Amino acid sequence: MSAILTLNAGSSSIKYSVYLTDDGDPREVAGGQIDGIGPDAKLILKHDGSKTVRSLGQADHTAGLKAVLEALRPILGETPVAGVGHRVVHGGADFGDPVVLDEANLAEIAALAPLAPLHQPHNVAAIRAAMVAFPEAVQVGCFDTGFHRGHDFVNDVYALPRELYAQGIRRYGFHGLSYDYITGHIAGHHPELAQARVIIAHLGNGASMTAVRGRRAIASTLGFSALDGLPMGTRCGQVDPGILLYLLDQGMSPQALSDLLYKESGMKGLSGMTHDMRTLEESDAPEAREALAYYVSRIKREIGGLATAMGGVDALIFTGGVGENSPIVRKAACTGMDFLGLATDEAANDRNATEIGTGAVRIMVIRTDEERVIARAVLSKLD
Repeated sequence: MSAILTLNAGSSSIKYSVYLTDDGDPREVAGGQIDGIGPDAKLILKHDGSKTVRSLGQADHTAGLKAVLEALRPILGETPVAGVGHRVVHGGADFGDPVVLDEANLAEIAALAPLAPLHQPHNVAAIRAAMVAFPEAVQVGCFDTGFHRGHDFVNDVYALPRELYAQGIRRYGFHGLSYDYITGHIAGHHPELAQARVIIAHLGNGASMTAVRGRRAIASTLGFSALDGLPMGTRCGQVDPGILLYLLDQGMSPQALSDLLYKESGMKGLSGMTHDMRTLEESDAPEAREALAYYVSRIKREIGGLATAMGGVDALIFTGGVGENSPIVRKAACTGMDFLGLATDEAANDRNATEIGTGAVRIMVIRTDEERVIARAVLSKLD
């Protein structure tokens, strides 16, 4: 028996899980995350039915990963770590399926940092730290963009000169590990939807939606970078590129523009308060209500666009931290959408039931598990 460790390094957190490989599917035995990387980081560990929280104080990603490894050492005991799986946000044009990582392809992955500046550098840093901590383990990269590699040309291209498309400027899509898990869950637990027209809404601090049929991605709200489509916690979502040209012409530096789009916009920028959806839902401030109204309006517009890309919709699935836990957002997103067959059962929605729809289109809430997708990919590389 051996262990698999999964690491999902984001801009302000590190999610981790430990799996044992003593049966067919990896078995999770521990997990948690480092929250609030920065001046007030904390380690959360779930193991043997209990949850512990420990303050780390000031901690960057390196210190956070060190704390994770220390917390897991007594759990692992003498069990060897055979593989470490990593979420990598951007795979560019060359990386789709999971790959065993080495210095050559890690350099290529690191070079994609401008396409995902909030995530890619931390993904690479976690990989390098794990290589040092577990030199004998197989290191496997799993790409959030990989799920979307099968888009038709019209859903993959921008109306720019064709040579730019050939150079890799195209719609990549993200949150692919989540969509991979949800489509696999559908195939196993809801086979009647296996070939249906399904819209999956991954709503969290990062947010996107995708249209799928079978396990094939048809279209996504996210594109070349993780900035398009829906407004997110601190990211802008869809914006007129003319605004960006205007700001540059007014003297804003490229770095300041990047910070604006990635770190100061989205729900944080719209509300002038916070990126935390729970705080915004509880607030009576008009700015909070307006930010939520915009968020929901964009979800509705994207539902319509994705349904058009598939010629209709048979099911809408909510997942991600907000999608799984916010009855307010789910109800608002489906209100007034009767013309598409969307209507929610208020009682079922309020208790986060799996089935929350009453209309012609099934509406479901399914908890995603990106870490399990990563663990399965690592296991496949150990065979």
